[in-house]
Amino acid sequence: MSTPGGSVLERVRGLVREVAKFGAVGGLGVLVNLGVFNLIRNTTDLQVVRASVIATVVAIATNYIGFRYFAYRDRAQSGRTRELVLFAVFSGIGLVIESGVLYAATYGFGWDGPVASNVFKFIGIGTATVFRFWSYRTWVFRALPVPVEPTEPMPDPAPLPKPERRPEPVPEPAPANN
Repeated sequence: MSTPGGSVLERVRGLVREVAKFGAVGGLGVLVNLGVFNLIRNTTDLQVVRASVIATVVAIATNYIGFRYFAYRDRAQSGRTRELVLFAVFSGIGLVIESGVLYAATYGFGWDGPVASNVFKFIGIGTATVFRFWSYRTWVFRALPVPVEPTEPMPDPAPLPKPERRPEPVPEPAPANN
C-alpha cells in the first residue's frame, strides 16, 4: 500500500523518529519545568499555580530552541514571525491546560503538599504535551511538501495547428441604376 508521502511503513518510521525527537526536547523541558517550579516553591512564598506558570514559561523558551534547531530543523523555516506567534499561542493554551490540572488539584481538592503538587504538575504537563505535539506538528512546524517524482516522462506537447488563411471577402457589386 503506497501513499503520496511514501509507504505506510516509511511514514510510521518517520512518525516514530518525530515522536522520539519531540520526546527528547520535551524531556529536557519537563526537567527545566519541574526544576524551576520546585526552586520557586522552596525559596519563595509564591502560590503554587503562579510558580507553575513561571516555570512553564521558562520551559517554553527552552523548548522552542530545541524544537526549532533539533526536533523540527528539517521543517519549513519561512515566516519565522508566524512560527513564533503560533508557538506562543499554542504553548499558552498548553500552559492553561497544565495549570488547570494543578489548580483543580490544589484549590478544588485541597491537595497542596510538595508531593501532590509535583504529581499534579507532572500530570498537567503530560496532558498538555499531547495537545502541544499535535498543534506544533500541524500548525507551527509544518512539514515541507514531498517532491513528487513523475512516474512516466511527460510527452512533448503537440504542435499548435497553423491558422488557416481565410479568403478575403469579395466586395458586393454596386446596385444598378435603371
